[in-house]
Amino acid sequence: MAAAGAESEELENHSDCLVRLSNPHVATMKEDVLYHFSLSTETHDFPAMFGDVKFVCVGGSPSRMNAFIRYVAAELGLDRPGQDYPNICAGTDRYAMYKAGPVLSVSHGMGIPSIAIMLHELIKLLYHARCSHVTIIRIGTSGGIGLEPGSVVITRQAVDACFKPEFEQIILGKRVVRSTDLDEGLVQELMQCSADLSEFSTVVGNTMCTLDFYEGQGRLDGALCSYTEKDKQVYLRAAYAAGIRNIEMESSVFAAMCSACGLRAAVVCVTLLDRLQGDQISSPHEVLAEYQQRPQRLVGYFIKKSLGKP
Repeated sequence: MAAAGAESEELENHSDCLVRLSNPHVATMKEDVLYHFSLSTETHDFPAMFGDVKFVCVGGSPSRMNAFIRYVAAELGLDRPGQDYPNICAGTDRYAMYKAGPVLSVSHGMGIPSIAIMLHELIKLLYHARCSHVTIIRIGTSGGIGLEPGSVVITRQAVDACFKPEFEQIILGKRVVRSTDLDEGLVQELMQCSADLSEFSTVVGNTMCTLDFYEGQGRLDGALCSYTEKDKQVYLRAAYAAGIRNIEMESSVFAAMCSACGLRAAVVCVTLLDRLQGDQISSPHEVLAEYQQRPQRLVGYFIKKSLGKP
């Protein structure tokens, strides 16, 4: 197994807190094409476009991230009547990106491969823009374990489907494991923000990141299933005993990549159902829509408080 610890050595002792890469090759490139964003260092002025970014929020769907940038712009007093927030990545249909003041809102699609590709290019974007003191937060939805639907989970540690706090990837035919540590101080700041809001139940817990929505999460309602309801319950209750409070499909690689590049990061997800009680999401649309706004309201409040906005 290849050690990943050496990757972060160059990140230490940087008092300026500029975004750093864990890749020496990028600095030697004449041009860096962020293909999936339809952006390039030769055709776009990254420092002018993104140099003031302090908060990056990422989530699955373009529509959700567009709604978030509109919400946070209003909360920060940046919104104006008739103001539009164009998709900065309009040259591609892979991801969407919106900006309002110091906040960048980016969609990442569904699952580890999709968010990993996006993060490679997003972190390089922040690096080329010479951004500093950046906080990055994933906001999204999840399945809860032992929680009421609508509860918000702030991730203490992302774990894999075997409950291990690590992200494994095969690189050049070798197994590379990276840690999935998240910023504990940021977790506590977000929890305090939830207490300030006092609008919905929020807990701190571990988040299990899986490779699949169906069998990978122990559902019984997929096209394939080789286990029983009893098997599922044993597994989910073991997960609960291991401190896991929700399940999604992006947190492990998100935590690993942000940690490797020295980014202060957090994961904030709402639970749409309690997986101990069932597999299908059947709440009315308006209820689910309100649930999905909860991470946005919490993170929006955190950003507003961090900027000293009344």
